[in-house]
Amino acid sequence: MIPASELPINSDGSVFHLHLRPEQLADRIILVGDQDRVSTVAKFFEKREAEVQSREFHTITGTYKGKRISCVSTGIGCDNIDIVMTELDALANIDLDRREVRDEHRQLTLVRVGTCGGLQPFTPIGTFVASVRSIGFDGLLNYYADRDKVCDLELEKAFVNHMHWYEKKGAPYVACADEGLVRQIAADNMVRGITVSCGGFYGPQGRQVRLRTQDEEQNQKVESFRYDGMAICNYEMESSAVAGMASMLGHRAMTCCMVIANRYNKEMNTNYKNSMETLITTVLDRI
Repeated sequence: MIPASELPINSDGSVFHLHLRPEQLADRIILVGDQDRVSTVAKFFEKREAEVQSREFHTITGTYKGKRISCVSTGIGCDNIDIVMTELDALANIDLDRREVRDEHRQLTLVRVGTCGGLQPFTPIGTFVASVRSIGFDGLLNYYADRDKVCDLELEKAFVNHMHWYEKKGAPYVACADEGLVRQIAADNMVRGITVSCGGFYGPQGRQVRLRTQDEEQNQKVESFRYDGMAICNYEMESSAVAGMASMLGHRAMTCCMVIANRYNKEMNTNYKNSMETLITTVLDRI
């Protein structure tokens, strides 16, 4: 029996942060960072059956071309993914009344749809990037006992050596997206590669405004890294936690992002919201 202190349940039977009840969650889930983007996704639904908002966590469940889909906003950062993934899995695999793990495992399919910064000349603004591997700078998975079972340990070692990693930052981890889901969603028109998930937007991504970064050559080192024919294509802030926690919990997950800034060419597009709809409908069709 899982104690109330470990998995808080609200008085209406919903999980603590998301405020969702089990019957409101579909097996297919689109994760977005921006709570307003949930409505953008849901405008393509033929029918809506549930809508819940609590803090930055906004959920709409409905039907798209006969498929039952939930769209959930996570807010920014891997710390929020820890909350969202744990509570989504609890909705699927824990009897919330008895506070016990269900005998039969329910597998969820999760696709994070977001924005990112491109790091290569072949990832200009507007590129769709599918994350095959995600390097977590945030350290989240290191708090879980089974992280080594779901991580690419050889890639981790190669990356640490290449970067001359500063140990006070904490150990990076490399989470793997579900290979079948990558083939399903990325198909033949998304760039596949490695993604870095950062613990912040400025310093952790090598930006210097008034504060200097610990490694002023970080971006050049990241851009030059190659492993098994793959390059690091982009920076974002959630994909490593999504892929890693999903793998540990027995779910299928991946991330695909649209490049809105190219750090290599030092270009930025802040008027990207309309262009996101193409990526959204692509994922809706393929999930």
